[in-house]
Amino acid sequence: MRSPTPPVIHSEALRSIVRKRLQEWLNSKEAKAPEASTPAAKLFHSPAVSCLKEQIVEAGRKLWTRAYVDGNGGNISARISDDLVLCTPTLCSKGDLRSEELSIVDLENRRVYGARPQTSEILLHLEIYKTVPEARAVIHCHPPYATAHAVAGVIPQGNLVPEQEVFIGPVALAPYETPGTKEFARTVVPFVRQHNTILLANHGIVCWADTVSHAEWYAEVMETYCKTIMIASRLRSPCPEIPPAKIGDLIEIKKKLGLPDARLPLAPGRAHRTVMQSRVKAGHREKANKSSTSAYDQGLPPDVETLVDTLTAEILKHLEEKA
Repeated sequence: MRSPTPPVIHSEALRSIVRKRLQEWLNSKEAKAPEASTPAAKLFHSPAVSCLKEQIVEAGRKLWTRAYVDGNGGNISARISDDLVLCTPTLCSKGDLRSEELSIVDLENRRVYGARPQTSEILLHLEIYKTVPEARAVIHCHPPYATAHAVAGVIPQGNLVPEQEVFIGPVALAPYETPGTKEFARTVVPFVRQHNTILLANHGIVCWADTVSHAEWYAEVMETYCKTIMIASRLRSPCPEIPPAKIGDLIEIKKKLGLPDARLPLAPGRAHRTVMQSRVKAGHREKANKSSTSAYDQGLPPDVETLVDTLTAEILKHLEEKA
């Protein structure tokens, strides 16, 4: 008499069971920790904010790798709601930054959640968020060539490189004030609605954008431009500019992207809606609408989803050995 055929175990069905049980276990652990069950803690550990935390950590590593920051210099933030901002801590190297070290503050600089105090220059970020409602991320750093222009009080010649004209445009220079003060934060207010990247006299630069990655891009574009101009000016000064008609073509590209520029009119109270921002939001909507079993949809962090895969594989292996 033949032994009965063992039932076929489908890996996806098993993975779904493992994921569900693991999620239940994580929820029970969270319920036992009073602090972890607070609204602020849930927001800090939510999938959306966790994703932003990783973006900030990655941007910090890129800034440090490119020598745009040194010591504990520079700071990064991302807007997570109309009145809440996720930001880097004070006295922390951006090359060593960890996601759990970030803090949530409100627009009045009250720390809502986080084990470490927020960056001492958070007021600069908050002033930008108040002045430019469409700003979703702010990066302040000290890239050497751009900072050299800020220290010398020299605005780099314009109309020389297409990427600069499209993504940044004419450069603004904010006057010096003591870092970390309200006066310092207010120095950018006259410029920030029409400039997404600003030189800070005797200090560095600040960039805002619709995403953390784009803000970091603008820092790269600004630094590369200043470096290129310093090299080119040794060969010829002033450098020959792009013809005005061709600059007009670049401005048209910029208008389509919805990026700010001092050469473009800005209606009072009118917020820029960038094409890049629209694409990012559309991507989030599409991801949210998919009925997949990804970590984003299930509310599980990527490392926990990896654990689900590992446990599923081990269970399948054990069942095959027993078959």
